[in-house]
Amino acid sequence: MDLSQLASGGPDSPVCSAKGCRADAVWVLAWNNPKLHTPERRKTWLACDEHREHLSQFLGVRGFLKDVVKFDEWDGEPATG
Repeated sequence: MDLSQLASGGPDSPVCSAKGCRADAVWVLAWNNPKLHTPERRKTWLACDEHREHLSQFLGVRGFLKDVVKFDEWDGEPATG
């Protein structure tokens, strides 16, 4: 899915990836599993404000979390620096 093509507020609005949550996504959590993905590969989960910390911690304790970016600022490229 190309996140940049989703319009906020419509039937295809991005929603939080937390189980059972249907809230609008506000955050993009970029991650990868180094056992499965090349270092530059980024998978994404979306998060509402309420679930951002929980989903970040879930990925973080596994060493998967690479970046957390506001949805409207996400360009699909890995962060540098």
